[in-house]
Amino acid sequence: MNDDVLKSLYRVVLDRKAHPQEGSYTCYLFDKGLDKILKKVGEECAETIIAAKNDVPADTVGEISDLIYHLMVMMAEKGIPLDDVLAELDRRAQKIGNLKQMRQTDKET
Repeated sequence: MNDDVLKSLYRVVLDRKAHPQEGSYTCYLFDKGLDKILKKVGEECAETIIAAKNDVPADTVGEISDLIYHLMVMMAEKGIPLDDVLAELDRRAQKIGNLKQMRQTDKET
């Protein structure tokens, strides 16, 4: 996967946080604060689940994209660098044989 698109989007989100622009939806979210951002993350998560359940691939892709965007806004609001998330995903991708550990995590959640 080419992470350039994710990095580019995250740079835009960070730029909107640092340099608010009137009429920007991203700036609107930052202005409304963490509660609004988290509400949107939750809504997009639910919409992603529904789209996947309805088995419409184009809708599912759109909702996943919305969810990723809103997660990035949340990350920026909380000061979480995208590189930290990408590094964690890379670290997890290197692991082999975590099925037992994953099953235990599933039971706990």
